[in-house]
Amino acid sequence: MDYFENVLEAVGNTPLIRMGKIERDEGIEATLLAKVEYLNPAGSVKDRPAVKMLEVAEKEGLLGPGGTVVEPTSGNTGAGLALAAAVKGYRCICVMPEKASKEKQDLLKAMGAEVIVTPAAPPEDPESYYAVAERLADEIPGGFKPGQYENPANPLAHYETTGPEVWRQTEGRITHFVAGMGTCGTITGTGRYLKEQSPDVRIVGVDPEGSIFSDPDNVHSYAVEGVGEDFYPENHDPSVVDEVIQVDDRESFLMTRRLMSEEGLFTGGSCGMAAVGAVRAAKGLPEGAVVVVLLPDTGRNYVSKAFDDDWVLANSGATQEDLGKPYRIFEEGS
Repeated sequence: MDYFENVLEAVGNTPLIRMGKIERDEGIEATLLAKVEYLNPAGSVKDRPAVKMLEVAEKEGLLGPGGTVVEPTSGNTGAGLALAAAVKGYRCICVMPEKASKEKQDLLKAMGAEVIVTPAAPPEDPESYYAVAERLADEIPGGFKPGQYENPANPLAHYETTGPEVWRQTEGRITHFVAGMGTCGTITGTGRYLKEQSPDVRIVGVDPEGSIFSDPDNVHSYAVEGVGEDFYPENHDPSVVDEVIQVDDRESFLMTRRLMSEEGLFTGGSCGMAAVGAVRAAKGLPEGAVVVVLLPDTGRNYVSKAFDDDWVLANSGATQEDLGKPYRIFEEGS
């Protein structure tokens, strides 16, 4: 019989799907492939580091029977941790910023996690979701904070799984890897592996307008969730990233809708953002180039936001005219 011993063994080995319509409509000669991470069990790329961080903590004696996992998260890492905690028998507490969608909050509760929502605040503020999680992990007996921003097991998960999968699936023909930047676990771990296989592979980070990676002198709030930061995480390794492309909220949400309407890829706003970056990176490349963009999560977490016209009009800078016509990226910055 062919089966997994538990659901955690089903994490990874997600497919590459060609975005042929977008290739055609944007005049792209390269092959544009999406690494579709919402097909992981808890619905996002964060399943990979969630499982790895708990495995490493168990081996190092940082997490034991009856323990409590506490993590600051915008949602996806929390879902991965809640899934892993359920299988392994741990209590799970997720501390979330108030901008996290209601769908994400409800999802985590449904998965058995306890959810604490904090007001928007800089990391050093004692009421920020980072600080509250740190305090809870210290106060609760047996508490453990995986710390996705600084935990080396985060990029290690991608070095051991995402990178090898992409290399194998493209038969070593990948020329560009494109991913959003947040904790930087995905781009750091995957990028390191791919560059070890071929130094010519170009690693392209995509960052929301307002985040520190693309414009450290102009950090401000933005609507896209689960990507970008207002500080440099310890897992940020700029030596791995060859280029950072900035994408604004309007472009991100319009592309999110386009991924669904044209390619049948039901994804979140950070996926739309990454896809805009991938299209820009792919334009002008020759026919033999292979661009892989990682799409981190599912649109089911954002029905009340990215797929709600009123919310998009009020929060992204998009206009009614934008929503009434096909979105195209004819040139960078359009």
